[in-house]
Amino acid sequence: MASLIIERARAALKNAFVGDALAMPVHWFYNPADIYKAFPLGIEQFEDAPSFHPSSIMSLHSTQKGGRANKASASQKEIVGEVILKGKRQYWGKDNVHYHQGMKAGENTLNAHCARIVLTCALKSYDANEFLNQYISFMRADEPSHPDTYAESYHRGFFANLVQGIPAEKCGAVTHDTASIGAFVSVTPLAIVEAAKNTALSDIKHLCREHLYLTHPDESLASVCNYYVGLIYKLVHRQDESPKDILEEIASKSAGVDLAELKAKNKSDIEVVGRMYSPACYISDAWPAVLYFAYRYADNPKRALIANTNVGGDNVHRGFVLGAILGLIHGAEITPWFSELTDAKKLNSLIDSLAEE
Repeated sequence: MASLIIERARAALKNAFVGDALAMPVHWFYNPADIYKAFPLGIEQFEDAPSFHPSSIMSLHSTQKGGRANKASASQKEIVGEVILKGKRQYWGKDNVHYHQGMKAGENTLNAHCARIVLTCALKSYDANEFLNQYISFMRADEPSHPDTYAESYHRGFFANLVQGIPAEKCGAVTHDTASIGAFVSVTPLAIVEAAKNTALSDIKHLCREHLYLTHPDESLASVCNYYVGLIYKLVHRQDESPKDILEEIASKSAGVDLAELKAKNKSDIEVVGRMYSPACYISDAWPAVLYFAYRYADNPKRALIANTNVGGDNVHRGFVLGAILGLIHGAEITPWFSELTDAKKLNSLIDSLAEE
């Protein structure tokens, strides 16, 4: 059983990065027709980010703090360009610039790179201060060691607070989209590693809640996070229980969704994630959307990630979480996609260090 647990955990971590990279080129495309305009067959493999983004509102986001832009304040420091994302400020404030402009097929987004920091900390023995130190150093580097252009609200809000002298552990900012699926990208490796180490579920929930609050202080989000951690734990440690039964139970308790009934209706993915549920980042819709894809395509991880990608919206962050869930279900990396990731060798070395205790 111990080796099976490690197998599942490693697969989950690997497939999470696959889900992120697959969706990157069409991240926040809110009209699925635009996806097929840019990629006539939809996304079926890793692709470069196109230069034109039809739904981009990066020009409306604040470069001085989290959230949307108000009139720039002369007294406030520019966060984008001066504190984080050095060398990328010129891409903000322009229409139709891709959030991940310039990124190449198989590259991972900023949040996935931050998840690698969490993973590194978790593989040793997670310490919040160590995570914060690594996160701050990584984000403030003069030469960024990630390829991304965009930073979500939570990054900008965190560093806006930090430059004002607020202690790092209290820099988590509250904006209109704090309760978002992007928060779970960072939680995922911590929950998986701790579950693989046989840490008690109650302790993992407590640890993940504390970690979540460092960047996403929101009680409603923390409540869903508890269910997500519970799902990870159950899938890691299951013996005879069906993964779909576990998904059904979690969906019913956390989101009031009957997954079997929803699947039986045989709606198209766009009807479910696009009409029933918004494809946006907000956890109230993104969480049931992830559970839906995991359940509907439980037997076909590739198809699950492709389906999630091609409905658009916040497909990158849903994809990271979905990839992790699929890895736990199947205990195998998605081939050949994982080996095609730009950082496959580095990720493989890191993830394979998760060994039996």
